[in-house]
Amino acid sequence: MATDYDAPRKSEDDSESIEALKERVPDKMSGVVDVDDSDNPGGYELPAEILTDDDMNVVVLPPQADEFTCVSCFLVKHRSQIDHEDKLGLICIECAS
Repeated sequence: MATDYDAPRKSEDDSESIEALKERVPDKMSGVVDVDDSDNPGGYELPAEILTDDDMNVVVLPPQADEFTCVSCFLVKHRSQIDHEDKLGLICIECAS
């Protein structure tokens, strides 16, 4: 059986009037604000084990002789990743494609 999806649908729930629907919807312009303090805890502190400096000790090395910095993505890559040299500098294979 073919169904006409463009035809208006009528059901028993469509019998409500606009006024009845407006009464069920809360007034958005009322001055009542629902504030829940658990959504925004102002006094929350991180546990001490998270704040340790162990994870922040990182040794940063400058680019080595066999590396270059791509002027497009600014990543340090191995020289085998050079695609071409632009007027601004070296471009890696990923940025060139």
